[in-house]
Amino acid sequence: MLPDARQAEALLAIVATGSFEQAAALLHVTASAVSQRVSAMEVALGTPLLIRSRPCRPTSAGQRLVQYLRRSKLLEEEFLSGMEEDDARPLSVSLAVNNDTLGTWLLPGLAPFLIAENILLDLSLDDQDHTYTLMERGQALAAISTEPQPMRGCVAQPLGVMRYRMMATPAFAARWFPDGLNRQAALAAPMMVFDRKDLLQSNFMQREFGLTPFSHPCHFIPANESFLRCIDLSLGYGMVAEQQIGERLASGALLDLAPGKHSDIALHWHTWRVQSPKLERLSTAIVEAARHALRQ
Repeated sequence: MLPDARQAEALLAIVATGSFEQAAALLHVTASAVSQRVSAMEVALGTPLLIRSRPCRPTSAGQRLVQYLRRSKLLEEEFLSGMEEDDARPLSVSLAVNNDTLGTWLLPGLAPFLIAENILLDLSLDDQDHTYTLMERGQALAAISTEPQPMRGCVAQPLGVMRYRMMATPAFAARWFPDGLNRQAALAAPMMVFDRKDLLQSNFMQREFGLTPFSHPCHFIPANESFLRCIDLSLGYGMVAEQQIGERLASGALLDLAPGKHSDIALHWHTWRVQSPKLERLSTAIVEAARHALRQ
């Protein structure tokens, strides 16, 4: 037995906000009403749908139901949009992407398509190794991830490779690495790290110098522009995507501390095998944008 519309919107709101109280505020009802709707679904389906933690998380059965409800909602919205004059109603699509993709190639590559198709983005951000999990939990309809294997019912298309290089300002390099980047100096020099899920820098240091993760001083800066700004300000050194280096390297504003020792991150586009027409066109647009922006 599938949930009715009010039950479905209650479950989706809880997964989106992480709590019964915030879901109630979003739906303009009481938390008790939200709880009753979810409890009724769980009784009807004979299984728990939510882990009532902080934040609330869907169970395995809840994840499958949320995935179904999100896809059904998208199909319904797309159908209703197509019934209106001039396709006036915008369509909201939930995607899980990593910060560097969002901060570099995704929006410039997608903007013309989003405008032409009247699509609204509902983005969830996470490390590229974890965006797959957001789709798995039903929090996104599609994802850009490092995971090459699709989950059941989905497909994964290779997008290309983002190349990262270890960058610093000449002033930072002169202070901390007068003899070049080496193990001993790396144990003392402050490194830029996005957050504690970000193992890009640590993997490089472990591969090149045998250093364990976070065994060196770290700034944790979980914002793409601020991360690069901190490197520009000589606060630390770190891995920067080629798309962000631009004129900085050519002008000498930044130096490559380890020429030829880059890190390549392969990205994949995950989406459901059966998609709505607009999501199919969105998939085509993303793959095409990546073909121009990433190493193939």
